[in-house]
Amino acid sequence: MSLKNSAAIVGVAEHDLEHGKVPGGKTVLQMQATVAKQALEEAGLTKDDVDGLFVAGAWGNPGVGMMPTVTMAEYLGIRPRYTDSTNIGGSSFEAHVGHAAAAIQAGLCEVALILYGSTQRSNRSRNLSSGRPGEYTAQFESIWGLPSPVGAYAMAAQRHMHEYGTTREQLAEIAVSTRKWAQLNPRAMYREELTIDDVLNSKPISEPLHLLDCCLVTDGAGAVIMTSAERARDCRTRPIWILGHGEAHSHTLISNMPDLTVTTAKESGQRAFEMAGVTHDDIDIAQIYDSFTITVLITLESLGFCERGEGAAFVANGRTAPGGDFPMNTNGGGLSYAHPGMYGIFLIIEAVQQLRGECGERQVNDAKIALVNGTGGVLSSTATCILGRD
Repeated sequence: MSLKNSAAIVGVAEHDLEHGKVPGGKTVLQMQATVAKQALEEAGLTKDDVDGLFVAGAWGNPGVGMMPTVTMAEYLGIRPRYTDSTNIGGSSFEAHVGHAAAAIQAGLCEVALILYGSTQRSNRSRNLSSGRPGEYTAQFESIWGLPSPVGAYAMAAQRHMHEYGTTREQLAEIAVSTRKWAQLNPRAMYREELTIDDVLNSKPISEPLHLLDCCLVTDGAGAVIMTSAERARDCRTRPIWILGHGEAHSHTLISNMPDLTVTTAKESGQRAFEMAGVTHDDIDIAQIYDSFTITVLITLESLGFCERGEGAAFVANGRTAPGGDFPMNTNGGGLSYAHPGMYGIFLIIEAVQQLRGECGERQVNDAKIALVNGTGGVLSSTATCILGRD
């Protein structure tokens, strides 16, 4: 079944932050309600129009609960006829886009609301310790002191370096190029000049990754509104169409990852490209999950933008920075803009705003097709969306 052009994104919103924290001490539910209202108003819809609800919550995040869609529906005062709380980590929201498009196409709902919120920075709720294993299989890693999740990504980086000769300097270039986009985004947490030496000289976290190879720790909330092709034409915004979608996952623990240098973006990306009927050369902008610099490198290779081991050469010389011929993570990404634990919804929001031409100084000229790829867990899951405008 193809989802191409069966549904469109007609509203997006993200919550304002002050140096990475939500102002006013808002709760997770309050943040999500705020962005839901903003996205619906942008589309010219109300909460009474919403009949599909998609919410994923970060583990241990206060206010989310065990039933995030049920909790959120009660808080908003809506009774959806279709609900989905799929949680595959940071790629959950790219998965939700595909699930919502399929539900809309099948007539199971007409207006879908996708939500995420986190106050992890305010709560100081992220740490590097796995603690007591929450899952039976985790006993085989956590007892040895592997810091989670950075230790797993560090292992992937070491393997990539071993197999292909990738260097820390080449990884650092990703952070530097992403910072250049952040300098054009007044909402970004960090906008100061960044050099490769700055990255290399930053605090070691888990060899070979240093502090500036790692994503930020912030609060945040985002909302995405989707609807049918017929109804999208009556909304206030320019519709951004779902052209292609794919999702896949392969493991929970990094010790069970089949190949440390290839993610399931190989499968999810292939499915998305085939459904969309476009090629890599048709992509005008890419929003790639950047929990760590190595995440980007491996994802680009897995998606097929370059061959295995060629990711470092692909991003060299500012190719992904403003003015480069492969615009990527144009809001500053998880490395410089924000990262509230599960970042995938912000990749979608930035792609939509770029395709609608609303990004001011960082606007990519005449962007028509965007690829969005989320990554969850420890390179465990991926979901890929290809979006386009008329």
